[in-house]
Amino acid sequence: MSNQTKELVTVEQKLRALFELQQIDSKIDEIKLLRGELPMEVKDIEDEIEGLNHRISKFQAEYDDFIAIISKAQFQIDNAKTLISKYEEQQMNVKNNREFEALNKEIENQRLDIGLANKSIKENTELSARKLTQLNETKQKRDARLRDLELKREELEKTIAETRIEEEELTKQSTGAAANIEERLLIAYNRIRQSYRNGLAVVKIARASCGGCFGTIPPQRQLEIGLRRKVILCEHCGRILVDSEIEKDLTEVNNEIVYTEREI
Repeated sequence: MSNQTKELVTVEQKLRALFELQQIDSKIDEIKLLRGELPMEVKDIEDEIEGLNHRISKFQAEYDDFIAIISKAQFQIDNAKTLISKYEEQQMNVKNNREFEALNKEIENQRLDIGLANKSIKENTELSARKLTQLNETKQKRDARLRDLELKREELEKTIAETRIEEEELTKQSTGAAANIEERLLIAYNRIRQSYRNGLAVVKIARASCGGCFGTIPPQRQLEIGLRRKVILCEHCGRILVDSEIEKDLTEVNNEIVYTEREI
């Protein structure tokens, strides 16, 4: 549509065109929002798994330390038993009581070492058992989240594949609808859309309130909006206001166009 032709359309037609464009763009926003949440969910699970892997590594290292302490204590016990046997054998060949008592003292020291080593084994066996339980529980949780991640990634890939075609079609519709709107209004529409996270620039009146900010609209203002003789902005949020019947009228107009084309 040429700029001159755009200038000739009525305000009501302009409002219908803006509302139709908003409907299309809102559908595109919904697709992007859906797609935007899924990557965030995937990223959250990936971060959680990374944290669980870190905990698993920490628990594994601690468990290995306990096992190493137990192994060292067992080695000390075996070595002490060997020394005791050696000292007892030497006692059989001593020449005086002083040598016998010296060996006896060494035997007592080794038996003390065995006692301490056994205590260490008992303590670290209990600690290692608790740590192994933590390790296995964390691994199970990690494995469960890995399965969740796989499912979520499949869902994301499927959503991207499904919505790509729909988004491309809606983008074409948006471009086509925007082509029917004069540049001045289109610039204002895009500026308003960028001002709000929900992307709503054109909103209907609902229960005497703005459909965007829910600010109250005076009766006289509502009447002016319903007449569709000029573009009216919400005095609270600056959005373009349309009456609640415009969607129904727009559907009827589109149906009439389709019917006329079939008659031709």
